Amino acid sequence: MSAPAPDPTTRSATTRSSGRPSGRWRRHGLGVAPSVEAYDFRRPIQLSREHQRVLQVAFDAFARQATTVFTSTLRTICQVSLVSVDQRSYAEYVDSLDSMTYLTSFSAEPMPGQGVLELPLRAVMACIDHMLGGFGSEEQPERMLSDIESSVVTELLERLLDGLRYAVSELVAVDLVPTGVEYSPQFVQVAGASDVMIVATIEVRINERPHSMTICLPFNALLPHLTAAVAPAPVSNRERAERAASAELLDRRFREVPVEVAVRLRTTRLDTTDFASLAPGEVVRLAHPASAPLDVVVDETVFAHATAGATAHRLAALIVATPQETR
Repeated sequence: MSAPAPDPTTRSATTRSSGRPSGRWRRHGLGVAPSVEAYDFRRPIQLSREHQRVLQVAFDAFARQATTVFTSTLRTICQVSLVSVDQRSYAEYVDSLDSMTYLTSFSAEPMPGQGVLELPLRAVMACIDHMLGGFGSEEQPERMLSDIESSVVTELLERLLDGLRYAVSELVAVDLVPTGVEYSPQFVQVAGASDVMIVATIEVRINERPHSMTICLPFNALLPHLTAAVAPAPVSNRERAERAASAELLDRRFREVPVEVAVRLRTTRLDTTDFASLAPGEVVRLAHPASAPLDVVVDETVFAHATAGATAHRLAALIVATPQETR
């Protein structure tokens, strides 16, 4: 007796589960299910949504600055856009880079520690090609830069760092100074392997050819400034007094606004024939019970109940209760 054929849906789900986890949504059967992400309880996530929103605003501003820098320096069509901002350990960041790339380390005084600006060698060579009058062909050598090539690309990197300084100026005022250039990520020791870093992944398109640029900053150095950026602004005693006075004035003015109030009986329905045949002296039986309170109405909205009475020679209504809200 032959074994039954495996269920294709089960085989597909098993393949997805055994693959590398990712945060993307994938189709599963007739619906959409999220794939599983690994979580390291020894290193909890410290980057909150508020902090990430502040960083995204800063790096979006840097992307706009970098678009101008690349376009004006290379004299060709360039587009720079932010892809993601996330938290990684420095070891994870180094492992995510190519074995040979172009890394510029820089200090960020007065913040402690150093950061890294990384560009793929092909992107750097294409930039140099454009800056020297070439067309920036797709086939570029992946090797260490010569002294002349290094001096040519230095101006571009300094302008990028200046754009980064301007982009984060609303968060923290820093002075970004290049401290060295390396080609192997293993030799750039700006932080410990387990140190938490903020990594911004940015797409650079030069003549419609995409390249990935990354910026790595120490999280502990940024944390006090991120906390201050999302904290509510302090309120002085004068501002607090002005707000209290404004609230009191608004409440008093609202209480002085005149409104038209009506006291009504409950609705009584009559047939058209009965209504048309009414004559002087006839009595109509109302649907309002004698023991029921009257409705106090403002703009067709019942906001209280009252009982009928009199004061001196005038009819009056005494508020007795507020109607319960109906759901």
